[in-house]
Amino acid sequence: MKRFHVHVAVDDLNANIRFYSAVFGTEPSVCKPDYAKWMLEDPRINFAISQRGAKAGLALRLNVP
Repeated sequence: MKRFHVHVAVDDLNANIRFYSAVFGTEPSVCKPDYAKWMLEDPRINFAISQRGAKAGLALRLNVP
């Protein structure tokens, strides 16, 4: 089954990792100094956040399978 992909720019990566970990009930499956990703199963979503130069709040990627 394919996954819905969302990638969002954030200002404070650590604060957002704490927030989304609480929302999703799990820690990120990938965590780098400027990036974090959750591979959720229900619903099947690949959700990522990063501080990679884009304005915070901007969806860097939105992919519907």
